[in-house]
Amino acid sequence: MALLMMMPLAAVAADEVTVLCLGDSLTDGYGVPRAEAWPALLEKELKSSTLPQVKIINAGISGSTTASGPSRLKWYLKGGKKPAAMILQLGPNDGLRGLDLGSSRKNLREVIKIAKASGVKVLLAGMRIPPNYGAKYTEDFQRMYTELAKSEGVALIPFFLEGVAGERSLNQADGIHPNAAGHKVVVKVVRPHLEALLKS
Repeated sequence: MALLMMMPLAAVAADEVTVLCLGDSLTDGYGVPRAEAWPALLEKELKSSTLPQVKIINAGISGSTTASGPSRLKWYLKGGKKPAAMILQLGPNDGLRGLDLGSSRKNLREVIKIAKASGVKVLLAGMRIPPNYGAKYTEDFQRMYTELAKSEGVALIPFFLEGVAGERSLNQADGIHPNAAGHKVVVKVVRPHLEALLKS
């Protein structure tokens, strides 16, 4: 009897789908408790609705640039259960520091290739930056994501902070990082793209 009762639980565990969120402070949840950052909120929403078997790992590190992406992904792929999918949210710190976008593009492409080679589906989070370094740099930064998604054949969130960026009530005092309410809006942006990716 005890064995029969345990079997459904084992089946559920075997079917669990892991999603890795590889990002910077926007994913880490800078300035808010991790339980109120979008990865935790997204997992909670999915578990109570269409994809209850999804486990989301918050692999955000504040201050990180695209240069850290390849090594960080390799580290996660070495240990534990391999994720079925990855939300790649990196690049804003490159843009805010005016780093060479050729290098940023190369780093993001390497992360995507490592993921694809391991059978991990990729959802690339498109980002935008203020025009601090001129119109061309700003436009090239935004276009980098759409071009990468197209050339590498991965899914794209057109703008990760859609509905949040520039909204004072949804951001912390620095005007850059979402507050708790802002993270809830990010979930609404990310969720349909992730659901479509996992169901594809």
